[in-house]
Amino acid sequence: MNIKEHAKLMTPEEAVKMVKSGDHVFVQGSSSIPEVLVAALAKRGDELSNVILYNAFALGRRVSPLCDIKLKDSFLIDSFFVSNAVRGWVNQGYATTTPRFFGQVPQLFRDGTIKLDVAFINCSLPNEDGYVSCGVSADLTPSAVECAKIIIAQINPLMPFTYGDSMIHISRLDAIVEAYDPLAETPNLQPTEKEIKIGNYISEHIPDGAALQIGVGAIPNAVLNALHNHKHLGLHTEALTDGMVPLIEKGIVDNSCKQVEPGRSVASLAIGTRRLYDFMNYNRSLLFRDIAWVNDPFIISQNKNMVAINSCIEIDLTGQVCADSIGTRIFSGVGGQQDFVYGSSRSIGGQSFIAMLSTTSKGESKIKPVLTPGAGVVTTRFQTNWVVTEYGAVNLRGRNMIDRAKLLISIAAPQFREELDRAAYEMLGYAYRRW
Repeated sequence: MNIKEHAKLMTPEEAVKMVKSGDHVFVQGSSSIPEVLVAALAKRGDELSNVILYNAFALGRRVSPLCDIKLKDSFLIDSFFVSNAVRGWVNQGYATTTPRFFGQVPQLFRDGTIKLDVAFINCSLPNEDGYVSCGVSADLTPSAVECAKIIIAQINPLMPFTYGDSMIHISRLDAIVEAYDPLAETPNLQPTEKEIKIGNYISEHIPDGAALQIGVGAIPNAVLNALHNHKHLGLHTEALTDGMVPLIEKGIVDNSCKQVEPGRSVASLAIGTRRLYDFMNYNRSLLFRDIAWVNDPFIISQNKNMVAINSCIEIDLTGQVCADSIGTRIFSGVGGQQDFVYGSSRSIGGQSFIAMLSTTSKGESKIKPVLTPGAGVVTTRFQTNWVVTEYGAVNLRGRNMIDRAKLLISIAAPQFREELDRAAYEMLGYAYRRW
C-alpha cells in the first residue's frame, strides 16, 4: 500500500492541529515515542492550554521538547512510569505521575476514569492487507487506540512489524504523517564481574523448561548470558531485549514447555538496539500483546515454573522492596514487578528474584535497616521471594523477621554487616540474639 496517495496523509503541523486546549492526549512509549508529532505539538504551545499528555515507559532519544518552562501552562505531562525523557521535569514539579500497576493502566482508559481525546502513535509501514504495526510498543497502545476519539499516526519505515495486539488497520487512523524517525536505542550493556556473579547465582535456580520474565539492564543480561546451557526455556515477559535474541536463535528459548501461547515468545514492548528491532520485523515466533493481558498475574501464573527476575533501588531488613523512587524523588515506576512477583508465586514451581548490587554508585548499602524516608514500597515483604547480590542468593519465602534480617545481612557488602546487625537487634530485640 502506497501511503503517499492516502487521503489522510498530512504534515505533522497539520495533524497536530487536531489537538485542542483541554484535550487528553496519549503518547506511545517504549522506544518508540512519536518524536515528530511531539515536536510539532510543542511548537503549538502558545496556542494551547491545559493539554494533558499521558505516557508510560517511554525511552526518549532526548529530553521531551514539552519540558520547556515556556510551555508549563500549555501542557501537563502525566506519566505512569517516569523515564529519561521526562524524569527531570517531573522532579522539578512541572509534571506528575499517576501510581498504577502497568498492567492495570488500560483499565483506566477502558472504564472512562481517564478519557482520551487523541492518541499519538508510531507505526510501521502497512503490510499488503493494510495493517500497520506499533512494533516495539503494544503495551498501552491497544487500549489507547480503542478509547481515543482521534488517532494520529506517524508511519515510520524504521518501525518493525510485529504480530498480535500491536496491529492496527490503516482505516482506523484519522491522520497519517510520514516520518523517518529512528527508534530510541539502549546499549546492550555488558555485565561486570559482580553482575556476572549475580547472574550465575540466579541461573542455578532456574530449571529447564521454565518460563521467564526478565527486566532491562546489565544484571538481566548477566542472567541471560548464564542460561546458554539450559533447555526448552520460554518467554512471557513485559520487555523483550537484545540479550534474549541469542537464546531464541540457538533454540534455548523454544517456548515448548509454556502453557500460555506455547511455541511463541510473548512480550508487550521492546527495548534495545537496532539488532533487536530488525530481529523482530515480521517474526511470527514473537507475539506482542496488550499489557493488560501480558501482565495479568492470573495469566502469568498459568505457566508452570514461572520465573520473574527484577531489580530494585533498595530493600529493608524485613524484605520491603523499593524500586520506583530515591526517597521522595520519583525515579521510575512500579512497571510490572508486582504483577510478575505475584503471578510467579501462584505458578506451580514458580519463583521470583530481586537482584541488585549490594551498594550504590556512591558506596552506600542498598540493604538498609529501614527504607529511606519517602521511598515507595513496590514489592511488599509479604511477597518477596529470592534476593540476590554479588555476595549470594537468599530465599525469604516462609521466613520470619529474624531469619529475614540475618539472611539479608549475609548478602550485604561486608563493611555494612556489623551496623546492620546492630540495627536488626534494636528493631527485633532479644529474640534476634537468641536464635
